[in-house]
Amino acid sequence: MASPNNTTTPAGEEEDDDDYMNMTFGEEEPKTETSLQRRQRLKREGEIKGRVKSKAELAAAEREEREKALNQSLLDSARAKKSKGFAMMAKMGFKPGVALGSADSAEHARLEPIRPQMKEDRGGIGLDSDRKRALNEAAAQSEKRQKVDETEFRDRVRREREQARLERQVYAAMKVCERMDEEEQAGGAKTDDGTKESTATTEKKKRTISTRPLKSIPVVWRGLIRNREEAERDRRMRHDLEQSSTRLPTYVDDLEDDDKTALGKTATAYVPVEDLEEEDTELEEFNALEVEERLRRLVEYLRKQYKYCFWCKCGYPDETMEGCPGLTEEDHD
Repeated sequence: MASPNNTTTPAGEEEDDDDYMNMTFGEEEPKTETSLQRRQRLKREGEIKGRVKSKAELAAAEREEREKALNQSLLDSARAKKSKGFAMMAKMGFKPGVALGSADSAEHARLEPIRPQMKEDRGGIGLDSDRKRALNEAAAQSEKRQKVDETEFRDRVRREREQARLERQVYAAMKVCERMDEEEQAGGAKTDDGTKESTATTEKKKRTISTRPLKSIPVVWRGLIRNREEAERDRRMRHDLEQSSTRLPTYVDDLEDDDKTALGKTATAYVPVEDLEEEDTELEEFNALEVEERLRRLVEYLRKQYKYCFWCKCGYPDETMEGCPGLTEEDHD
């Protein structure tokens, strides 16, 4: 007797129950795109396609495509099929990756054709080699400059500083000559008790602009006066030009000169030296001397003319100048 729980399925009849263990789930159906989403998508794609690229973007895309093409082998099968030259070489026995020629020369032979090199500037042929040569020459000169002895550089700097110091001493000696000459011409200013005034007081009263002819001044300190006269002349010329450009037209009175004479205003503040524009060969020759020689002549002039030692900074009563160590600065160290 068969159990009521045991049911038998007839052969060939499929089971109605689902097999959940072996059940497979198919891909979900894509979501349907609405008409609004489709219009927005097409609009975005149209904007992307219709946007005009800038010059930088076009140049970048062109450079990328060019690099991609240059990096690809010229013997690539896809490209070689379209090349008539490759087809002719293949008929003569050429194979990609194998050099042409005999076995002896094939070891160092070229396996790839010469690649083209893009020229991005507008320079002519051979300009790059000239630039390389110029760079190499500049590098060689730089190496030479770096190899200069350090002691030579120090000596040059020391000489330049010494020359500048001597130039200052020459200027100071010229100032002393001018002061001595002013005191000699003035005869020495005297006070009420009959004694001479101090050097500082006399120096305050001296003239700043010379009225003497330049050639009457000794050549050793004539350059000081000439430079001062030229500077004063240039300053007054600039002042007159500035005044004339802003000055309004005025009434010219014929009696103005008589009024100035009556009021005592005929004296002028500045009278230019007559021979300022003349050439002074003697002064040019003196200035062409070395600074050491010019200083030596100035020191000798002060000792001979005024019995004054430039290094001692004092005068002596007679020509023997007893007590002075010597003529040079080293003697006074």
